Amino acid sequence: MIVPQFWAEAKHKERNNGRAVTLRRFGWSDVSEADAKAHAESRLKEAFEKYRAGEESRKNERRVPYNGADGMPIREEILARHGETILTRNSYGAHCLNTQDVLFIDIDLPDPNAVWPCLIGIALHPPILHIFYGLVTANLKRVIEGSVLLGIVLILGMLGRRWDQYRLRKRSPQLIRKRITQFLETRPEWRLRLYETPNGFRLLAMHKRFDPRSEEVADAFRELGSDPTYVRMCLNQNCFRARVSPKPWRIGIDSHIRPRPGVWPLDPGAIANRQPWITQYEEASRNFASCRFVEDLGTGNVDSYVASIQRLHDELCRANTDQPIA
Repeated sequence: MIVPQFWAEAKHKERNNGRAVTLRRFGWSDVSEADAKAHAESRLKEAFEKYRAGEESRKNERRVPYNGADGMPIREEILARHGETILTRNSYGAHCLNTQDVLFIDIDLPDPNAVWPCLIGIALHPPILHIFYGLVTANLKRVIEGSVLLGIVLILGMLGRRWDQYRLRKRSPQLIRKRITQFLETRPEWRLRLYETPNGFRLLAMHKRFDPRSEEVADAFRELGSDPTYVRMCLNQNCFRARVSPKPWRIGIDSHIRPRPGVWPLDPGAIANRQPWITQYEEASRNFASCRFVEDLGTGNVDSYVASIQRLHDELCRANTDQPIA
């Protein structure tokens, strides 16, 4: 069960070795709220037994929807069920396809923005110190020299960052494609579908179903250079996931879905308050795709179940249209 329908919480306080201890555990179910409550009570009882024995150190579980949920099921609004595969709305409002065994691999292009602010920050220290020293000593020449040097550093930093962005955007797709080709050369049984995303590529393995925590999947993530955040989330949640609708800020929606964070389930009042935002988002997203199909790769067979998920994914993503990807 990767996305339960019902959630509940159990909390208990008792004195242990002369001090008060409170533990909280969540429970979940696809049957009913009562079943979820019983599951929470059972998990709480187990946690207290471990705590008394010195085996349990975590007192409270955090209310998190997905990223970093540390093995608990996904806590998001369920939009639709397609057999074992579930469509949910994530914390910022986009639709996500969650599957137990159909392998999606996200590969992001390198981000030069992550490096250049640090480099520029380091380079700014000498001119700033030069200006500061000139101000303290009332040395106008030093202030002017430092200001000129400061301007040069900022201009060079901006130009260097722009060049890196151009170079990476031009060169990285070819390097990623080469990595995929090398990966498939040693795996003739594999069959992949390649998609373009706004910030890189997505691969869908078509030849069989996978265990998210298997060595085979870990090797594929590592050799293909999958996004580390995506890899960690797959391991934590024991499932695979693909965003199948645009990110709101890429389609002109500047406001955030409320409440934030929107950890499911929400109070009825909160659900009503977020509806205008959802209406706006659903209307705007019709004009965009979330990825675009590029080509089939590899010589392996196609698994019939995976093919059904692929068709659903492509339809939801509008992967075969010429709409802009966002």
